[in-house]
Amino acid sequence: MVRVPGIIAAFWMAKGLSTALGEGASDYLVQAMAPQLAVVLGFIAFLVALVVQFRQARYRAWTYWFAVAMVGIFGTMAADVMHVALGVPYSVSSALYAVLLLAVFWLWRRTEGTLSIHTIDSPRREAFYWATVVATFAMGTALGDFTAFTLHLGYFASAAMFAALILIPAVGYRWLSWNPVFCFWAAYVITRPLGASIADGLGKSRSAGGLGFGDGPVALVLLALIVLIVAYLSVTRADVQRAPEAAADPEAAAVR
Repeated sequence: MVRVPGIIAAFWMAKGLSTALGEGASDYLVQAMAPQLAVVLGFIAFLVALVVQFRQARYRAWTYWFAVAMVGIFGTMAADVMHVALGVPYSVSSALYAVLLLAVFWLWRRTEGTLSIHTIDSPRREAFYWATVVATFAMGTALGDFTAFTLHLGYFASAAMFAALILIPAVGYRWLSWNPVFCFWAAYVITRPLGASIADGLGKSRSAGGLGFGDGPVALVLLALIVLIVAYLSVTRADVQRAPEAAADPEAAAVR
């Protein structure tokens, strides 16, 4: 049984909201309690979510999106620790996480023969999938901060830039016959800095370039929207994938 969702409009909506939730919730938690405690609790929640997800024999919307949300929160914390606690510049942390992401892609492709989400039907393949997701969240957080602070674009200009960039794989897939696996992961990576920039723009104070709604309230609204989407997916099962027919040819199955 395929262990991750199919790609429909609701997937991208939930993914975008979860990236923003990770940013807002992480920033709120490290301010509401001791940052060290917040990171430890985030790591524990991250592990619990993955254990629950891996115990499922097939895709279930609630456990999957719970794992995505926890990955988003902890991935944000991991990226922030690199800069705040260790003093690593955003440009360096963005590059380091990009290298990590490429390494995971390379190992996954070398081991399984494909990066297609339509072939994730075993714990090992799912482990590669979640390693990729963690790397995309960490890199996207650092990249969003890099454009907002290091390049001095601010939150909303950064969001506009990433919104334009995410159209490139969408157009390539829809009209230029680009490889669907490449287009999916390119868009997936870009959703992270896009969502993070929007969440920061909404939550941060006006003096910091945001609208001042507060990280906590923004995170709660995002969480409520995600719950509504996941409830819809749980009832309709609209994103449940069928196992690929061409099991012996994973790349052919990916195109399907």
